[in-house]
Amino acid sequence: MNENEIIVIEDNASMRLGMAESLRRDGFKVFEFEGGAHALEFFHKHPVELVITDLKMEPMDGTEILKRIKDFQPSVSVMVVSAFGTVNTAVEAMQLGAADFMTKPFSSEELRVRVRRIIEKNKQEKTLLRLKEENTLLQDEIFKNYGEIVGHSESIRKVFDWIDRVAHENSTVLIEGESGTGKELVARALHIKSNRRDKPFVKVNCGALSDSLLESELFGHEKGAFTGAIRQKKGRFELADGGTIFLDEIGDVSGAMQVKLLRVLQEKEFERVGGEETLSVDVRVISATHRDLSKLIHEEKFREDLYYRLRVIPITLPPLRERKEDIPVLAEHFLKKFADNKSEKPKVINPAGMDLLSQYSWPGNIRELQNLLERLCVISESLQIDNTLIAQHLSGTMKNFTTGFDHLPLGEALENFEKNLIVHALKKSDHVKNRAAKLLGIRTSSLYYKMEKFGLL
Repeated sequence: MNENEIIVIEDNASMRLGMAESLRRDGFKVFEFEGGAHALEFFHKHPVELVITDLKMEPMDGTEILKRIKDFQPSVSVMVVSAFGTVNTAVEAMQLGAADFMTKPFSSEELRVRVRRIIEKNKQEKTLLRLKEENTLLQDEIFKNYGEIVGHSESIRKVFDWIDRVAHENSTVLIEGESGTGKELVARALHIKSNRRDKPFVKVNCGALSDSLLESELFGHEKGAFTGAIRQKKGRFELADGGTIFLDEIGDVSGAMQVKLLRVLQEKEFERVGGEETLSVDVRVISATHRDLSKLIHEEKFREDLYYRLRVIPITLPPLRERKEDIPVLAEHFLKKFADNKSEKPKVINPAGMDLLSQYSWPGNIRELQNLLERLCVISESLQIDNTLIAQHLSGTMKNFTTGFDHLPLGEALENFEKNLIVHALKKSDHVKNRAAKLLGIRTSSLYYKMEKFGLL
């Protein structure tokens, strides 16, 4: 398609000449035709950016010309002009794909303004299409290299840079960041891009297990080591031999377990629970936490020597509120993912809805965004998710934490706030106490104390 070139089809010679000369003064290259047949023959060989056609002509009218042009080249803009303009004819032309409809007579200035508007809109649409294509190619490349870590922001690009720089090393990595920022995705990307990619990637959620269970899970146990140990079991370190072990929520590990982990990191060896044989493994350790380990060290709740063993390479993930320019990209990624799972066409968010998503603070980070979009996909009856629906569910999220706080003294309001948070965490974790404590960022013993205090036991 040749930009800044226009075909004018008009059976009135003086009208055709006037329009053509006016447009040429604006810098356009104009081709004039008295009827549709010759114009279409020329257009098939030489597509232009804009076609201006009269509506009432013989033997081929403007409606037929519009249909044939759109059938051949849907992206070409067509302006229809007529001395018999009515609302119905204008609507019909627009429904058939016309970019604009003008009623004769019109001034040269009005014609030039309308044409410039169409050309400018074409440029904007081409730019958006180009950016979308570039974005798709970039996201495909990012997905190939970094799994489901999605974004273009400077802060997430720094994370990509760290992954590239340390993936092939054997050094331990500590991934720090708030809950829901994608720490496990970074751990998997480090493994996939490493020389260990063909070996196991083994994940252990350290915060979800008691000391005895965690020790057995990590190091395995011998038959008869404790009640219920009816057979020998290999631990996660053994299973990860040659590959990567990911210790999630390392900040929740007890002091006793910290000592045992320190030995594995230092000496690369351990014994199964109830066993005497010392086992050696070749494992890269990646750990993650949403807690401030330096603060825990100051409070003597985390070993400083273990901290430095784990944090040879630190990678910090930014919260979503600090990378809001990635929200549209993340939203598009999740909507496509949900649609692919159902073999459906992806839903879209209207611009006002995207503005709402970008203004929200996202305390639950990417996980909260993903969960919200999945819920909206389920309940939205149309292909478009609008701002009204988004506002309802964002405000609903806020109401979960603010109901009942009006006109209360500060102390009482804070207690109500804390109680509602605990109730919400318990519901979200199906009343599994250690999971609820993890969501709240407190120890299970502290949760029991608070539940007793608020009469929730």
